[in-house]
Amino acid sequence: MASMAVQLLGFFLGLLGFAGTIVATLLPHWRSTAYMGSNIITATAYMKGLWMECVWHSTGIYQCELYRSLLALPPDLQAARALMVLSCISSVLASLVAVMGMKCTHFAQRSVVKSPLVLSGGVGFLCAGLLCLATVSWTTNDVIMDFYDPFLLSGMKYDIGLAVYLGYASSFLTPTNLLKN
Repeated sequence: MASMAVQLLGFFLGLLGFAGTIVATLLPHWRSTAYMGSNIITATAYMKGLWMECVWHSTGIYQCELYRSLLALPPDLQAARALMVLSCISSVLASLVAVMGMKCTHFAQRSVVKSPLVLSGGVGFLCAGLLCLATVSWTTNDVIMDFYDPFLLSGMKYDIGLAVYLGYASSFLTPTNLLKN
C-alpha cells in the first residue's frame, strides 16, 4: 500500500511540474528590464516572453503585443519556444502512459506490461524536465551574457524574469515522477 502512495505522490508532483511548465511557457516574464544607475524610479517596465512583449506603465496600464511572425524571431527564441512546447507535449504523453501503469488503475491488471508502462511514464517526465531545464538555463545564460556585455546600452539590458525561476522549479518537480517506480 505504501508503494501506491509513493506512486500517487510522484505522479502529482509530476503534474505540478507540468502545470508550472505550462505557466512558465505562457508568461511574458522571461526577461524584465534591468534597473541600472541612480534612477530606479522609471515610468515604464518592459518584459519579454516566448510569445509576446509587454510594457507596464507607471499609470497602471499593462500592454502586451504578440510576436507577429515566427520567421522574424531570433533563432534562440524559436528554439526556446520549440523546446518548451516539446516539454509540455512529452509531459502529457508521460502522464497518460504513467496513469496506465500505476498500481491504482485497472489497466493491464496482473500483467507484465504494467511495470514497464510506469517506468516509461517516469522516463517521459524526466525528458520533459530536462527539456524545460535546458530552455531556462539557455535563457539564463543569454540574459547574463547580455547584462555584462560592455557594448550593449544600459537601457537594453534585461534581468532574469519570474517565468525563468518558475521554469527551474518546474523542471525539478517534473522528474519526481520517477519516485513511484
